[in-house]
Amino acid sequence: MALQLRSLIRSNGELELSLHDDPMPEPQAHEVVIRVEASPMNPSDLGLLFGAADMTTAVASGTADRPVVTAMVPERARASMAARLDQSMPVGNEGAGVVVKAGSSPAAQALLGKTVAAIGGAMYSQYRCLAAAQCLELPADATPADGASCFVNPLTSLSMVETMRMEGHKALVHTAAASNLGQMLNKICQKDGIDLVNIVRKPEQEALLRSIGAKYVCNASSPEFLDQLTDALVATGATLAFDATGGGKLAGQILGCMEAALNRTAKEYSRYGSTTHKQVYIYGGLDRSPTEFVRNFGMAWGMGGWLLFPFLQKLGDEGTQRLRSRVVAELKTTFASHYTREVSLVEALQLDAIGVYGKQATGEKFLLNPNKGLAA
Repeated sequence: MALQLRSLIRSNGELELSLHDDPMPEPQAHEVVIRVEASPMNPSDLGLLFGAADMTTAVASGTADRPVVTAMVPERARASMAARLDQSMPVGNEGAGVVVKAGSSPAAQALLGKTVAAIGGAMYSQYRCLAAAQCLELPADATPADGASCFVNPLTSLSMVETMRMEGHKALVHTAAASNLGQMLNKICQKDGIDLVNIVRKPEQEALLRSIGAKYVCNASSPEFLDQLTDALVATGATLAFDATGGGKLAGQILGCMEAALNRTAKEYSRYGSTTHKQVYIYGGLDRSPTEFVRNFGMAWGMGGWLLFPFLQKLGDEGTQRLRSRVVAELKTTFASHYTREVSLVEALQLDAIGVYGKQATGEKFLLNPNKGLAA
């Protein structure tokens, strides 16, 4: 049997997190079975795990080896959960482990016994059956923990740079910039000679980024934030931003500062503002409040959503493979991930652990090892 973490939201608004025994998967010809030993707890995973539940209402029950956590989704948020009600949903976008069974195809057989990273959902499982094509063989000296975050954060950060190039911008702005993803983006930009303006909220986050070579770091909690951001935009010429917060005033402030930076060098006045297009892509929802902005940035602007997988479809198979190859080549340098704690499936359902990783705070990233404490 294979133990798996599931998330269920009932019609009455109750969230239930629990562990289920599923049959040990058997691979078809083109598939492999991975013994999952490392899977990151990314914000996108937590979005599925918790849904719109208010985790301050969480209650623990069940047994020591089969814990159950329940919480309530506020009534105002239940409509947004309608598509998943009463469905027991497996969690975990990506992870890594060792291939313990392989189908008969040459591609599957070539991975038998190898350490691979994979993406395909349901990775918070002791064993996961996936097509060989969804797996990425890791270098011989790489551990599952090294490759656990091989896909989402590395490909997202690389795709932000690809978006910049495809849309004709020359520099970037990134919010929540001290995250694992933000640190990767800094390393990519430094290596590729791209100016990057980082926006953080705390002095220790600013210090962390400067310690890895970041040149432009602006603290949104500083009274001088808008002036500092405008100065950084003048210096870099950045007209494209990726915003992980989503809510609040930050996206609008970025557009306003971009306009102010362009106006500093404008040769003539226009009542319609600068003609240079300024773009903010919202790709996360760390701030669940409404997005607010004041139209002080002219008429040449855009604000919209951005997601990794639709972008990769636009990039195509050849372009996506080029990004994947770079991730493998720089796995332990540019794309190294850092975790503050490794937890088992059982430990992931402890209220104290949920209280930490559920905050999605920078520097408190958890790694889930579905086989920790379990017999092989």
